Amino acid sequence: MRFTVISKNDEKSKYTREYLIQGMKKRGMEEDNIHPEIIISVGGDGTLLGAFHMYQHLLKETMFVGVHTGNLGFYADFHPEEADLLIDLIDRGKFVETEFPLVAVTVNTDDGEERHLALNETTLKMVQGSTLAVDVGIGGKHFEKFRGDGICVSTPSGSTAYNKSLGGALIHPSFRSIQLTEIASINNRVFRTIGSSIILPSHHTLNVYPNKADTHLLTIDHLHFQKNGIRSIEYQVAEETIKFARFRHFPFWHRVRESFISSER
Repeated sequence: MRFTVISKNDEKSKYTREYLIQGMKKRGMEEDNIHPEIIISVGGDGTLLGAFHMYQHLLKETMFVGVHTGNLGFYADFHPEEADLLIDLIDRGKFVETEFPLVAVTVNTDDGEERHLALNETTLKMVQGSTLAVDVGIGGKHFEKFRGDGICVSTPSGSTAYNKSLGGALIHPSFRSIQLTEIASINNRVFRTIGSSIILPSHHTLNVYPNKADTHLLTIDHLHFQKNGIRSIEYQVAEETIKFARFRHFPFWHRVRESFISSER
């Protein structure tokens, strides 16, 4: 098994990373930072997002597993004190692959087209706090005019992140879908939105057309880009997926309960 370990830069995470590396090497596994078969993220969900973007060109070939060095991470199955258990389970191949949907973001600008993948969410806002004005289309047909602070398009697994704080729905990752959630919309006789989150299946596309060719702030998970001259953005469920190595039964709704309600029965 070829592996790599990505960690947060705090002492606990760095120590856990070195412990995992040495323990896996002792079992005859090969550290490979270029073409790993399994990527271990040590830290928080932000660390895993960083690892995803670092290795998204290898999504067909690799799996991810999370070790959380703080409180329970939404994408993490293990704590640092379980490092030996994780090493043993990887060595014995005691895991199943679980796939989560991603959102594909295709941005058309005056300079051409670019494509991104997001694991949690992507947002569109204006630079310097001015309001965003866009036409929103579904399946190539006009749906609504939006004006407000911005829009957020999330994946099912990302529905528990920024989307949740905006009042969006929580979606089980087994549903291949994307969700559009408004960020502080302004409704009047010119700009009128439906006012609630919209969940689209994998065969639907979401299109956004800015009313002005100003400078926009586009986020892809934790990454931020200032874009000039955006003509349109298309969002849809990506053909690619992210694969997680699951070593034990840890249901999605159990993760939700432990993350947001209580770990007590």
